[in-house]
Amino acid sequence: MNRDFVLKGNIVYAPVLGELFIAENAFLVVRDGKVQAIKTEYQGEAIDYGNRLIIPSLCDMHVHASQYAMAGMGLDLELLPWLLAYTFPEESRYADRAYAEEVYEAFAKALLRAGTTRACVLGTIHTDTVLLLMDILERTGLTAYVGKVNMDRNAPKPLCEDTKTSLGETRRWIEESLKRYTHVKPMITPRFIPNCTPELLKGLGELAREFGVPIQSHLSENTGEVAWVKALEPDAAFYGQAYEKYGLFGDGVPTVMAHCVQSPKEERALLAKNGVLMAHCPDSNSNLASGMADVRAMLDAGVLVALGSDLAGGCTLSILEAAAQAIRISKLREAAGGGRALTMPETFYLATSAGAAFFGDGPGFTPGSPLHALVLDDSHLLGTRDLKPAQRLERCIYLSRDVKISAVYANGKKIR
Repeated sequence: MNRDFVLKGNIVYAPVLGELFIAENAFLVVRDGKVQAIKTEYQGEAIDYGNRLIIPSLCDMHVHASQYAMAGMGLDLELLPWLLAYTFPEESRYADRAYAEEVYEAFAKALLRAGTTRACVLGTIHTDTVLLLMDILERTGLTAYVGKVNMDRNAPKPLCEDTKTSLGETRRWIEESLKRYTHVKPMITPRFIPNCTPELLKGLGELAREFGVPIQSHLSENTGEVAWVKALEPDAAFYGQAYEKYGLFGDGVPTVMAHCVQSPKEERALLAKNGVLMAHCPDSNSNLASGMADVRAMLDAGVLVALGSDLAGGCTLSILEAAAQAIRISKLREAAGGGRALTMPETFYLATSAGAAFFGDGPGFTPGSPLHALVLDDSHLLGTRDLKPAQRLERCIYLSRDVKISAVYANGKKIR
């Protein structure tokens, strides 16, 4: 495919938190797969998307590929019993390559339909089917960090490796994946502290630094989980400090921690100090009764925040829906006396530019960054022709299930 082309339409992106850049009937010039410029005039051939919106594609900073087939199940339970009753039995099935291939193929296609082209993905403990997942994501054209999950305690026998095996398999997986892919990379993934012994946590921190690969896990999601961590790590003043002890909490290593619903002020400060990104997963937090994360307090403390679907704690892969849910939950917090609610431009930034930064790209359509873009068609919604692009974008967030994604571009190529 020719990687030099021009897109024409109504271009909208978030250059910074809370602001929108809008260029109506403008031209997005792409050279060698990278954004070159946005122009109001262009003499030459262009791919004309008419009155449709051209926005950056979405970033899902926390999603469990291995839970795709169990979405919508068991959500009358809270986190810890849900893991035992539904998640762990499902993840045990990924020792079966045929089953893993069926689900992972469907998962990759669903990510694409949702307009997500960059994601932080969790697999299972099974090295070979995690490599299969990475094969599929690479072939689909997506960019991703993918984790082989590590567990060596407090899990069912089929999902519990001994410490030496877990570290050895993680090393094998990292070495294989670093030489195998262009756009899909490995990510160290201790499931969470209750499932990992101190020896395993320490070894994973060492591997992250040895190979220069990022880290992802779960943090302060649920009150029962937080209490369990306190019992396991009594010398840690708070959950994040336990990760930090083992070299798994940023401080020079790119790190994503999902949820942070129950994070105290001290933990927020450490997240900010160490440059750890909070993956805010509002749908999952609601479904599993984990609580309402204080995103405004995180942002005010200087914490990096982006959005995640957390499928299958969340019921949908749509990050546009996650953005709408994030706004709603922040409004409930404000009504209950919490901080100022999130705005649409802020959540649009969290859905796009904030995640892109973790992948090393500039915000939105920054010149020099690889093109990741969606074309949204809202022409069938009543009243569209009378609205400005910002108003249309707001409706696309709140009415995302009714909006058509006409085209998806990733790494400078049209992939859908």
